[in-house]
Amino acid sequence: MTAWRKSSYSGSSNNCIEIGQGVGIRDSKAPATHLPVSAEAWSAFLRLTLS
Repeated sequence: MTAWRKSSYSGSSNNCIEIGQGVGIRDSKAPATHLPVSAEAWSAFLRLTLS
């Protein structure tokens, strides 16, 4: 089982995406499915969005 986290920017809203370490991302409104994302792809995404 993976502990899913949502962005601190989401506040108490349930309308967001969540991140599961080593698993991927999912829509909080449809938690039964997720999109697998490799660690390398996630790191590249963070570099692009945080630069």
